[in-house]
Amino acid sequence: MDMRDAIIPKSDQLNADDLIAGELTIRITGVEVKGGQEQPVSIHFEGDNGKPYKACKSMCRVMVTAWGADSSKYVGRSMTLYRDPKVKWGGMEVGGIRISHMSHIDSALTMALTMTRANKKPYTVRPLKSQSGDEGEKGTAAAQDLAQMDRASGKSPVGEDTEGRRFESGNSAPAAAPVFISAEQIREIETLCEMKDIKGRLSAKLAASKIKSVGEIPTDKFAAIVAWADQA
Repeated sequence: MDMRDAIIPKSDQLNADDLIAGELTIRITGVEVKGGQEQPVSIHFEGDNGKPYKACKSMCRVMVTAWGADSSKYVGRSMTLYRDPKVKWGGMEVGGIRISHMSHIDSALTMALTMTRANKKPYTVRPLKSQSGDEGEKGTAAAQDLAQMDRASGKSPVGEDTEGRRFESGNSAPAAAPVFISAEQIREIETLCEMKDIKGRLSAKLAASKIKSVGEIPTDKFAAIVAWADQA
């Protein structure tokens, strides 16, 4: 039996505890904004089972910064949610839902978000690399049409790798793109380096390895980076 089924909280909305087992990438199907409520914004998504994501004010600011104020344009877009255990309520760390990656942005966005009444901190969201949608469907249809044309003309059938690059059968597909660490792993590294005041040293270490940012650390390098930070 999958233990995750036993720890699902009973609620009418997506909760931080729903993400204890890992992050969740959602595709938005609708947005409701109801004034006069403690949680006025409800983000409905595919497979939400009637439990929308009710974004806090800080995450609403993130969405407005990244996608603009017109919530009707959010439909069909995607974002990755994760549980941040450091989120406080009533002075206690109870955990909360945060956004790590978003579709329809070209590069990482950093903004100042209010953490307490007298404290603001930079918050960064990164582009969501793989996303489904109309563009992906159009690309797939175009590839299928090209394959049919190639077969009709006697050429070798055409395939696609995971990045949508075309190759002929009989030849090896291009090498798979590296898999990067998750949002939770990014947060773990950033928090550790902030606590030890070694963010500058981390940047230098990544640059020496030709890694542009924490978000582009390959999964197979995660343990080594954490071990280095622990010993720094």
